[in-house]
Amino acid sequence: MGFAVRDPQQKVVHPYAWKASSEYEENSSKGGYYSVCLDNQFSKFSAKLVNLYLTTFRYDEWEKFSAELQDMDVTVENFTHALKSVDQRIQIMRQFQQMSRGSEARDFNMLQDNYKYVQQWSIVQCIIVLICGTLQVYFVRHLFDEKKGSKPGGGGGSSMKMRT
Repeated sequence: MGFAVRDPQQKVVHPYAWKASSEYEENSSKGGYYSVCLDNQFSKFSAKLVNLYLTTFRYDEWEKFSAELQDMDVTVENFTHALKSVDQRIQIMRQFQQMSRGSEARDFNMLQDNYKYVQQWSIVQCIIVLICGTLQVYFVRHLFDEKKGSKPGGGGGSSMKMRT
């Protein structure tokens, strides 16, 4: 998957690179609209699941929050340790979610492929049964068909007649 990023001034801050996964982080106080380009040109015929996570964090707001914590006599170390613990648990949950999403996508694709396979072979088998039935009817009728030019009573060839 190709990945590139431009900042609000349209300057390329993460050049285009084709990788299985890619990350970009910027420490900037300027805001604006960033452009993200995801390129899937090498996998035109295969499906891909793309996850795009955007996170914003403002250090000036964090400093205000940290000052408030110090005012309340809460040690930043304990709070930071708690935040790291929560963050680690969230990352573990995200990994499990990512694994289940991948399994779900794989299972769905397998389900669709199996459906197509069974559908195609069922249609082929139905056509074969119809052709065989038509041929059987044709040959059975042809077997008991009376010749138009033959005389009744056996003059001029052997013909078989059925009694009904």
